[in-house]
Amino acid sequence: MKRQSIAEALRDGIVEEMQRDPRVFCIGEDIGVPGGWGGAFTVTLGLHEKFPDRTINTPIAELGFFGIAVGAAIMGSRPIADVQYGDFLFLASDQIINNAAKLRYMSGGQLSVPLVMRAPVGATGRGSQHAQNMERFFTCVPGLKVVAPSNAYDAKGLLKAAVRDDNPVMIFEHKLLYGSKGARAEPGAVDATSDIPEYDFTVPLDKAAVIREGGDVTLIAWLLMAHFSHAAAVDLARSSIAAEVVDVRSLSPLDWNTLLASARKTGRVVIVEEGPKSGGVGAEIAAGLSERLPGLAIARVASPDIPVPFSPTLEHAYRPDAARITDAVRRLLAH
Repeated sequence: MKRQSIAEALRDGIVEEMQRDPRVFCIGEDIGVPGGWGGAFTVTLGLHEKFPDRTINTPIAELGFFGIAVGAAIMGSRPIADVQYGDFLFLASDQIINNAAKLRYMSGGQLSVPLVMRAPVGATGRGSQHAQNMERFFTCVPGLKVVAPSNAYDAKGLLKAAVRDDNPVMIFEHKLLYGSKGARAEPGAVDATSDIPEYDFTVPLDKAAVIREGGDVTLIAWLLMAHFSHAAAVDLARSSIAAEVVDVRSLSPLDWNTLLASARKTGRVVIVEEGPKSGGVGAEIAAGLSERLPGLAIARVASPDIPVPFSPTLEHAYRPDAARITDAVRRLLAH
């Protein structure tokens, strides 16, 4: 076992998959610049030295290099496409939504698109155009699998499973969870390190994880909010409130079995997400739980329906934290 950050675990996962399968290659902006950071958040650091012919730097043209990746995937390669910030997925959305997600269906299964797409998300002092949580925009696209790891073990296992899957998989990674160092260290970062086994492993692309047991209320969250929800559960335990915390991990497809089992157990659910409240993943989970468990008590904690502010003070007020989650639980229990 070795203790690793998410950035380190992803890096090792990519290297292992490239060693295992010569069809795997990486493509993106600044992912293999000599003397560079290794992408925007160090995940591909040193990759160009190990695989110079399979680490492809591109111009700042997301639509173009995602088109290359889709075409390569159709022809039998297994590309890993990397955007510097998740917000830039909008620029590649035609290739992602109209080609990658649809071609298997449109061809009656004759084509497959084994494409992995990696995207950093989350508010980290960079303003509205480099801070969005993009999950809401892609979980609603039929044909895409979407995952969101909150720790290093899941990050590596999900990435390796995604590379081996014959469908397009989008991996959202929170910037405050990478654990990057040096010039890429993030103020306010949260410890998401894990003990990583030396043997080969994968994490299923369709399973949630119960990361804390409890019987009074269920907290459902992912990425940074899974950590804040766990912190809230620890705080609630001081008041003898036992909160169960479910890390969704797989946003599409959702693991309804795990979500429903926890909701039935506690009878109360608080859904926590960093993105705006309206039309988010939390809204879909709330609707799905309500349809399946009529009468279930549900509350949601999310950011307001405004762009992410640039001011650090406003950004802190914008994004949910453990205290806000705790307050939501107490209000739900009071009814």
